Amino acid sequence: MIIRPRPHWLRMLFIVRGSVLPGILPQLAAATLFAALVTVLHGQVFEWKVQLNFVPFSLIGLTLAIFLGFRNSTSYARYWEARSLWGTLLNETRSLVRQALTLTDAPGRAREFAMCLAAFVHALRHQLRGSDAGGDLRRLLGDEGAASIGQARYKPAMLLLQAGRWVGERRRDGSLDSVLVPSMEASMRRLSEALGGCERIASTPIPFTYAVLIHRTIYLYCLLLPFGLIDAIGAMTPVIVAFIAYTFFALEALAAEIEEPFGLEPNDLALDAMSGMIESTLREMLGEKLPPEADRSDTIVLS
Repeated sequence: MIIRPRPHWLRMLFIVRGSVLPGILPQLAAATLFAALVTVLHGQVFEWKVQLNFVPFSLIGLTLAIFLGFRNSTSYARYWEARSLWGTLLNETRSLVRQALTLTDAPGRAREFAMCLAAFVHALRHQLRGSDAGGDLRRLLGDEGAASIGQARYKPAMLLLQAGRWVGERRRDGSLDSVLVPSMEASMRRLSEALGGCERIASTPIPFTYAVLIHRTIYLYCLLLPFGLIDAIGAMTPVIVAFIAYTFFALEALAAEIEEPFGLEPNDLALDAMSGMIESTLREMLGEKLPPEADRSDTIVLS
C-alpha cells in the first residue's frame, strides 16, 4: 500500500507510482491507436462507412457507468471491511495484553501471552497472502513454540487456541480471578470473528460473471466509440477516445485491485506495516525497548 500526503494538483496529474496507469497502458495505447486509424480512414472499414453517432454511446455509457459504480462500491466495501477487521485485531490484542498485565497476579508471565498474540497477527497475514510464517513464528515463539504450530494448516486459529489455553491456565493456578475471565474471553471471541471475517473476504471473491460482463462491455464500447465520434469531432477523436478509455480501464483495474485487499498490489492493505505496528505496541506495553522507526522521509509505505 502507498501512503503519502496529497501532492500539489499539478504534480498529481503526472503521478505514476500508486496509480493503475502502468497496468492499463497496453490496452489504452491500443485503443488510442485504433481510434487514430479509424480517424485516418474516416470511419470506413474496407471502403464501407460505419454509420454510427454518439447517441447509442450515451445510452451505453450511462449503463456502463452504473455497472462500474456498483463494482467499485462493492470492491471498496470489501477493502474497508478488511481494514476494519485489522483495526479490531489492534484494539483487541492491546486490550488482552493490558488485562494480562493489570488483572493477573502473574504479570511477569504476560510476555508469553503477548508474543502468542503477535504471532497470531503475523500468521494471519501470511495465511491471507499464502506465504511462509515460519520465520516470524520462530522469532516470536522460539524454535520449540514454532515447531508446535508449524505443522498446522490454520496457524492463526491454533495460536488463538494457545492464547486461550494461557488464560485457562492463569484461571486454574489462581493468578486470574474467574470473574475476570469473561472479559478476556470476549476479546478472544472478537479476535476469532476478525479471523473468520478475513478468511471470508479472502475466499469469497465477487462473482466472476460481473467482471466478465463489465470487461467485455468496456472493450466493445471503446472499440466502437471512434466510429461514433469521427463525424462529430474529426481529428480530436483519438484524444477523446483515449480520455474515455482511460477512465473506464482505470476504474475496472482499480476495482479488480482492491477487490482482494490482502495482496501485494500498491493499493492493497499495508499488512506488513500493520502487523509490525501491532507487534511493536505489544512489546512497548511489556516495557521492551523498541528499535528506532524506519526513515519515512519519502512518505511512501509499501506492503
